Amino acid sequence: MDYPGNLFVIAAPSGAGKSSLVKALLAQDARLQLSVSHTTRAPRGQEQNGREYYFISPAAFDAMVQADAFVEWAHVHNHRYGTSRQAIADKILAGADIVLEIDYQGAMQIKKLFPAAVTIFILPPSWDELKARLEKRGEDSGEVIALRLKNAAQEVAQAPNFDFVIINDLFERALADLQLVTNVQRLRYPAQRRVRPDTFQALRLP
Repeated sequence: MDYPGNLFVIAAPSGAGKSSLVKALLAQDARLQLSVSHTTRAPRGQEQNGREYYFISPAAFDAMVQADAFVEWAHVHNHRYGTSRQAIADKILAGADIVLEIDYQGAMQIKKLFPAAVTIFILPPSWDELKARLEKRGEDSGEVIALRLKNAAQEVAQAPNFDFVIINDLFERALADLQLVTNVQRLRYPAQRRVRPDTFQALRLP
């Protein structure tokens, strides 16, 4: 189905800097809106319910699954994450440009449902740097960090399945690359035609 808004799906292994990049991107681009996912994990640090995620109980998550309320959901690091079907549909049909910050499993599910979605994978510059970033956060035990690194190997292997890959070695450069991807997508023929139908009609373009 064609839809007037653009859908950007961003995935990365834990510690690659995905959340920081998305936050900075949203601060610099007023046309982008973040789709807030649901999760069964507890908030970390300064996270707030309804801002980074909707933090819900496993029972409440089960109820949403049974009601087919998610366009995608997956197990990640012993917790579950899901994207509200209604939230995505309402926003992109209204012409909004939406950013989804999810894991690679969810990204592939979204791509099947929304073929025009732009998928972006954020890579760390090295395994040593990824480990250092996870340890620097000071939020996880050694056991949890080991699990995240183990899962990261599987996640990084999925990068070839994405439309774009950005290496977050220098934050400012990675942010500029992310901005470039969003701007390029808006200039593609189908996207321009959706946004400026009157112009295309006046020029007799299909």
